[in-house]
This record gives sequence, structure tokens and C-alpha cells, in this order.
Amino acid sequence: MEYKDYYHILGVSRDATQDKIKRAYRRLARKYHPDISKETDAETKFKDVGEAYEVLSDPEKRAAYDKFGANWQAGQDFKPPPNWDAGFEFSGAGYTEAAGGGFSDFFEELFGRSHYTGGGTRRTFRTQGENQHAKIVIRLQDAYLGSKQTITLTRPVVDENGHVTTKPHTLHVTIPKGIIEGQRIRLEGQGMPGTGGGKSGDLYLEIAFAEDPLFHAEKRDIYLTLPVTPWEVALGATVTVPTLGGNVELKIPAGSQGGSKLRLKGRGLCSATQTGDQYVTLRIVVPKPRTKEQKKLYQEMARLMPINPRENMGV
Repeated sequence: MEYKDYYHILGVSRDATQDKIKRAYRRLARKYHPDISKETDAETKFKDVGEAYEVLSDPEKRAAYDKFGANWQAGQDFKPPPNWDAGFEFSGAGYTEAAGGGFSDFFEELFGRSHYTGGGTRRTFRTQGENQHAKIVIRLQDAYLGSKQTITLTRPVVDENGHVTTKPHTLHVTIPKGIIEGQRIRLEGQGMPGTGGGKSGDLYLEIAFAEDPLFHAEKRDIYLTLPVTPWEVALGATVTVPTLGGNVELKIPAGSQGGSKLRLKGRGLCSATQTGDQYVTLRIVVPKPRTKEQKKLYQEMARLMPINPRENMGV
């Protein structure tokens, strides 16, 4: 996917005011409008200009886009890191499936799932503030046990000179026990302030999980790959296994194979009404023979327990 330099497309500097961005867009939109322009690539340029304005005219999208800085060049191969938009506040109560409008793959990758819609309030003298939406990244341990956290989000604002700036928005948040990735926490009255005495909107925090060195989650279930020895799976054994709630003992049945999955019931992400499990995938670690005696042991195993593991492959 190619990186798009929206500032270059509009011909403005990265510190341009919102008014300057609007003027640049109007000028270029007239220049490349397919009904007026005689240039062969007018339609393509018209779409590029519209897409650039869609991002840079919106202080929230612009602040998130600016996170990547000026180190990327137009046309460079680009892939945003996971949860790149975590910590940014966007207007609206949540995600929609796509932004629409025939935008590029670059736009869709950044904002296609994050096209936030307003709270639907009517523009009257007394107006409720817009709802806001942000993503926060927490540890699996926090979701398993529940926790209280202080988080700081980035809220974009336009200053009196028309420049987009950001200010911190610090909150005290209770993470419910058993919350899963993609679920949202609603903070009443923590969205944008209302006007004319209207109440503030709400803030919706979408949960994402930080990468964990041992575990990964799929909805409520937790998955762990456990290294085991050949004799533990061949003979059976009771081994110690880490879980989010602490170490437990797991019985490995004799004759188990590498890739086998064993279930620890109720060791996943559990809420008051729903229960998840932990699944342990066995990965056999074969010791490397380093002495003559160890090599002889492998040779004796080959003699006493001949097997062709490729028999089903016809070889």
C-alpha cells in the first residue's frame, strides 16, 4: 500500500491553518473538476484532492494522520502498526463498516473502519455535545482481573489562529472483569461539551489488547503454546502451566501428539454472565543428542519403536 502525502496533494505546509487548507481545496477542486478541466488525469486528481481534504479538514483525522510525521514520502510502501490510532479521540459513538466515497486503499486502511459519525443531535440553541470515541490498549491481565486505571487521551482542537493542536484528556477508568477485545466502555458526559446549556456527550472507549509474550485471546478464550518433552507426551505427565490467574497443574494424557489442544475450563476471560476457557497447544521440544550415550539412546529408540510418520503421504 502506498503512502499518500495529503499536504503535498493540496500544496500546503504541514502547519497550514484550517482556513488555508479550505482555500487550497476549493482552488484545486475547481481546477480539476471533471466537468471543467481539460487535463487527461483530472478525474484522478479531483478524487485525490477530495480525499486529502476529507482528512486535513477534520481536526481529529488530521491529528491522527500527523502521528506518522513528515518522514514518509508519497508512494512509499506503507503499513500502519496495529492499534496506531489508540489514544486519539474521534467524534461519534463507534465504527461504521466503511467510510465510502470511493477513497483509496491508504485512506480505507487508516480511516475506513474509523469513520466516526456524530451523535445525531439537532442544531438548536440548546444542543447536546457530540459523542466521542477512542481506542485504549490494555493488558490481558487487566481484562482477566478487572482494574482501575488512569489514562490520558489526545483530544484535537483548533486554536484561535486556525491551527490544529492537541491537548491531553486524563480520565479515571474502571476496566470491568472479563471485558473482551472490541467491547466498549461508556463514560457518560465525557464527550464534547454541549452548547446553550445542553449536556455533554458521552465518550466510548473501545478495548484493544497489548501483545502478550505468552497468551493471545480469541473473544473469551485464551490460547497458550506449551513446550513439552517427548517423554511427557509419550508417557503422560502432570506439568505446571501458566494462566492469567496464576500457575495451575495440567495432566497430559499418555500418547499425546504435538499440536494437541488441552482445555483448562473457566481459565479464560470470565464476566458475571459469560465464561471463557484456556486452550493449551502442545509443542514437542526434541533434545539434541550431545554425547555418544545420548546418540545411542536415539538409535535404540529407532530400533525398538520403528515408525514412518510420512506413511499417510505415500512416501
